[in-house]
Amino acid sequence: MLNSDDDALDDALAAPERTPAHSTRFGGQELGPQVQSWKVERAYATDVPDAFRAVSGSASAQLEVQLGGVDGTAAPRLYSAWAPRASSDVARPGQSVVHEAGVSGRTVPAFRGTVRSRTAASGSDTVTVQALDGAERLRGAAQLPRPYHGLLWGKPVATTMWCVDELLRQGGIHTCPPPRAPLAAKKDANGNIDINKPFTVLYASLHGGFNASYGQPESLPDPSTYSWIRDGAPHEMALMPAAPRFATSWMPRSRFPVSGRVFQAEMHVNTALAKDSVVELKLVFDRSAGKYGYLTGTFDISTGQITIASGTVGGGYWYFWWTFPKLASLRGTWHLGFSVDTRSGGSSVMPVVRPRLTAPDGQYMVGGPGTFVEAVAGQPPSELHRVDLTTDMAVECVQVTDRSWPDLDSYTGDEWDMKGRWRKGAVLDEADIPLYDVPQVSGSQWDALTEIARATMSTAEFDEQGVFRWHGPARFRTVPPRPNLTVTTRRSISALTVSEEIDACRNWCQQPYADWTGIKSVNGDTVVDTVIRRIDPGAVVDVPYAIAEDENDIGPLLIDDDAAPLAYGHKVRFGSAATGGTSVKGSVTVSSMRDGADYVVRFANNGTAPVWTVTKDGKPSVQIVPQVRSGQAKQRWYARYSPPSQAYYGNQVYEAPATPWVQTRLAADTLAQSMLDAGRYPVPVFGEVEVLHDPRIQLGDIVRVVDVTGAELDTFAWVVGIRTTCQAGAAPQQTLTLRGTAYNGVPLDPGLTPDSPVDPLYGTQLTYGEITAAYATLGDLTATKLSYRTLLTTILTPPEAPVPPPTGGTS
Repeated sequence: MLNSDDDALDDALAAPERTPAHSTRFGGQELGPQVQSWKVERAYATDVPDAFRAVSGSASAQLEVQLGGVDGTAAPRLYSAWAPRASSDVARPGQSVVHEAGVSGRTVPAFRGTVRSRTAASGSDTVTVQALDGAERLRGAAQLPRPYHGLLWGKPVATTMWCVDELLRQGGIHTCPPPRAPLAAKKDANGNIDINKPFTVLYASLHGGFNASYGQPESLPDPSTYSWIRDGAPHEMALMPAAPRFATSWMPRSRFPVSGRVFQAEMHVNTALAKDSVVELKLVFDRSAGKYGYLTGTFDISTGQITIASGTVGGGYWYFWWTFPKLASLRGTWHLGFSVDTRSGGSSVMPVVRPRLTAPDGQYMVGGPGTFVEAVAGQPPSELHRVDLTTDMAVECVQVTDRSWPDLDSYTGDEWDMKGRWRKGAVLDEADIPLYDVPQVSGSQWDALTEIARATMSTAEFDEQGVFRWHGPARFRTVPPRPNLTVTTRRSISALTVSEEIDACRNWCQQPYADWTGIKSVNGDTVVDTVIRRIDPGAVVDVPYAIAEDENDIGPLLIDDDAAPLAYGHKVRFGSAATGGTSVKGSVTVSSMRDGADYVVRFANNGTAPVWTVTKDGKPSVQIVPQVRSGQAKQRWYARYSPPSQAYYGNQVYEAPATPWVQTRLAADTLAQSMLDAGRYPVPVFGEVEVLHDPRIQLGDIVRVVDVTGAELDTFAWVVGIRTTCQAGAAPQQTLTLRGTAYNGVPLDPGLTPDSPVDPLYGTQLTYGEITAAYATLGDLTATKLSYRTLLTTILTPPEAPVPPPTGGTS
């Protein structure tokens, strides 16, 4: 869409005369009057393979500004690398830059980013500053969670869209409320770690996958039982069940004890998109002797009733309920959850619980505290084992936070909704390319995003307002019925070049894909700790393990218990004595984290007595069981082709590079069809279209091009590149690169009889014998005055052989 909602600007652009205007801020300081010239370039580089087009541009927008001095002081003295910080920091690398352009004093955003470089020319009054857009915010190391559950269950664990969203989140670009406390506590100057700080133990955005930023899927549902939706999602994308009572679950990254803390669970739902009326979050705790306890928050939108229950899985429980009439009467996006206070301690803690919710109109509501006193609701020593979600409606952004707040009463609505702590900075697309195994990534987050975009024929860009936008392979498949802008040679266009080349034609398009069918996740070689580790009260002990590239991520160790010893190996036992003692439950928080190439297990003792990582018979008890693939994916491919195009242009093959991001036949089919749609006939490219400067034009807009002076064309085209330059005192010059939305019909070749690719006379030359039979002597041949080629290609009739006389006889 055109980047404008300003009628005055629209009128100014349509007026016969224009007065250029711009605003340029560095570090929030207006330096527009000192700008000698500026240039902004934008272009797609990942929308279609290079083989399909004659243009390729940068993956991110660039701004170049030439700054002059002020008040008689030359620019190098103010803004060079060695100028005083008081003036030069306004143009330092990494400094913010916002540029706007327009006419008649009305401007619209043209660029938002950060300074990349500055160059001061001594003896001049010019400092050249180059800036890049939001791609500079994504220069951190790319790393994606790679759980083994997709292979374990043989079901998709994520999509490429989920990976894009996760990479953006790592760079601080959010599409929904972020994790409340994503960072694990670090050592202070004295080497101590504060174990009482808030910590996100589960964060599942549900933006196209069950994979979690923190935590891991425990179970994966069948793809036929859900879909990923964007229309009506609370923020950006949501899980939509196909039928009531849809269920899934996750394991947390931190198994914290149930006792002695304040924690909370929450989610965002759209109650207007519901198969029935209930959504529920359950926290399951691992007790001694193979038993499990739970705390559950159930929200019923038909009655407005919220129920929080505490009890034993498969046993008794007690519950409180609250009624909020607005929950039943007002449909829309709700923020729902509950808080739990277990600081009362004791051999069986009695939780204090409160529901919390924010309505679509922004009203924050909280229920009065409910304190369990019945023995059946007590929670004996145990650790968080699993988080279950059961939903009848669209849900997004599920998270659980340990140590979320000091108490329940002082917790505010602003804190609940994280007001002022995040801003939406990205818009995604449909999640339609599933992943069973999350590929390994390297380089920066922007490098990984570019890799995914190229593999899936998608576009990744930051617009003029600094918002990241991702469009999938269907971006250029549907042409809007009306253009965003019309440019004509009568007024707007000063130069127009249209090119068409057969190299852009691809009528046999082949997409490889990695087939994981039959490949499972299996246990690797168990790693046994060689040291019995003592963990004092309040102390933290980290145990690193170097994770191999072919190993998937694993969750936190399970806590072993003498009453029901674990039969498998990914576990730890805490003993009351260095020699073994009795097993200890509900005292130590066990967490797992990725730290570069290491898998780190963290033990934090929340109890009042030291414990040891020791087996019952006095051996080290930490056992790590890596998860590896049972084999490698099989490389297969799927192709789409166009016989009519082949009839006119011959066979033009394009085989996309093999990529780990395409893992199903259906995804390969979708991409192959997208390639064929883009390349079955060579689509004209409008290069170097010089137009009157229009600051409203954006990448991906549809422009109607009308040429009444040259080619006499009237067609739609996509904007795939924009270059705008301006010198002080002159009108800006704007050059567009456009790609046609369609080809000019199927070739007809009217009245033409194309020559065959091989000379039809080739192979018909006369032999020496045929020539000598026609011309008895060289003189006879010379007398004909035939050329050599004519001689070889003329069909000659050899002389008739004499007819022998008949013979007779008698009988």
